[in-house]
Amino acid sequence: MLRRTILAAPVALLRGQGSDAEVWRFDRLDSVGGHRTKVEGEPRVIETPAGRAIEFDGVDDALLLDVHPLAGAEVFTWEVVFRPDSGGKREQRFFHLQERGSQTRLLFETRLTGGEWYLDSFASSATGSKPLIDPAKRHPLDRWYHAAMVYDGRMFRHFVNGEPQGEAEVKLAPQGAGHTSAGTRINRVDYFKGAIRMARFTRRALAVSEFLTAESR
Repeated sequence: MLRRTILAAPVALLRGQGSDAEVWRFDRLDSVGGHRTKVEGEPRVIETPAGRAIEFDGVDDALLLDVHPLAGAEVFTWEVVFRPDSGGKREQRFFHLQERGSQTRLLFETRLTGGEWYLDSFASSATGSKPLIDPAKRHPLDRWYHAAMVYDGRMFRHFVNGEPQGEAEVKLAPQGAGHTSAGTRINRVDYFKGAIRMARFTRRALAVSEFLTAESR
C-alpha cells in the first residue's frame, strides 16, 4: 500500500514544478498566487508548523479571485493542502474553479460524517461531466491533508495523501477563462470550516510520485 506524508515542511520540497505549474500559497488575505482577492466574512491568517494558512469559519468566510488557473488546459493536476475541521456542515464546497458565464467547473468538496470526512471531486465541461465520491474512503477530521484531482485526457482520478479515492472515464473539454472561490462555492453556499495552506495547478497529468510531498507532517 502506498503511504505518503504530505507537505508539512517548507515548500523547497516541491516536485514537478515548472513553467506548466502555478503555485498558490494561502499566507495573506489581499492576494493569493499573485492574484488580488475579494475577501468576504472574516477569514484569518494562521500559523502552522509548515507555515501560514488561511482559516475559514464555515459560516460566511470566503476568498474570491477573478482568475481560472486551469483555463485552456486539456490535461491537468489540481492539488490542495488543507485541513477540514470538526463542526462544519455535512456538505462543504471548499475550492471552486468556474468558467465565466457557464456551469463549466471544477470543484473540490468534503462530506462529513461523525468525526470523519471523505472527498468529493466534480468536473463539468461542454463534452462531459463526472463526480468522484466514495463514502467508504473516510479520514479523520482536524488534520492536514493533500488532495489531488488528475485528468489525463481520458481518465479522471482523485487522491488523498497519494492514495486513490476513485476514478472514471470521461471526456472533459478545456475550460474557458473564469473565476475562483476558496472557502465556499462561487454562488456562496456550502461554506467550508477549516483551513487551506496551498494549492498547485499543473497543466500535466502528474504521477503520484510528482505530487507535493515532504518528509514529515
